[in-house]
Amino acid sequence: MNAVLMPAGGQRPWRGRLGAAGLVLALHGLLALVLLRGLAPPLPEPPLAMTVETALVSLPPTPVPEPLVEPVVEPVEQVEPPKPRVEETPPPVVRPDQAELAFKRAEREREAQRREQEAEHRRQEQRVQQERQRLAEEQEARRQAELAARQAAEHEAALAAERARAADSRRYQPLSKKAPAYPQRALDQRLEGACTVAYTVDVRGRVQDPEALEDCHPLFVRPSLAAARSFRYQPRLVDGQAVPVPNVRNTFHYRIE
Repeated sequence: MNAVLMPAGGQRPWRGRLGAAGLVLALHGLLALVLLRGLAPPLPEPPLAMTVETALVSLPPTPVPEPLVEPVVEPVEQVEPPKPRVEETPPPVVRPDQAELAFKRAEREREAQRREQEAEHRRQEQRVQQERQRLAEEQEARRQAELAARQAAEHEAALAAERARAADSRRYQPLSKKAPAYPQRALDQRLEGACTVAYTVDVRGRVQDPEALEDCHPLFVRPSLAAARSFRYQPRLVDGQAVPVPNVRNTFHYRIE
């Protein structure tokens, strides 16, 4: 049998083993620390601190200048000396050069030419107006002449027709006929026309019962009837006796001359 030896004092053997193991671990740690310090790069040395020495210097105080006091000067009235009399002299006459004279002469010629053209234009306009007025007057004269000729022809035709009717009525003839008065309202309106009046010629050759026919304008009825009443005829004779002639017609023509 193996005998187990117990240390003196009654201590157990496992405690000695733990102490040996802890010592071994401490030695290994110390060795690792030495190795690490040998492999690590050396740390730079801290820079030297610079010391600045200052000294306090006391300067004497700067004197403050006293404010300047300007002296009070009373204003002195200034009297202006009389100005010397300067005689005015006329400005010197500057003679224009030849170029300026030529330019002004050209300007005057152009202005004269422009005025002459305007005067000629006005004369042409006057001639045109006079020619138009002459043509209008000639046209109006021709119209009046044509109107007078037509009116005279109509009057002659009316007299011829009246004479023919008188011949058919056994030679009864008109003794006097007066033209009717032109109505003023028709003149104001430049109105022209005709009016036929029918009436009876009695045994004394006077007009009886005049009547305006349908072709009469209302403005021409009254003067036509008044003119017809003033007519005088030679009485119609049948077997030596005067007889009335019915349905005698007369046409009045109203024309503005």
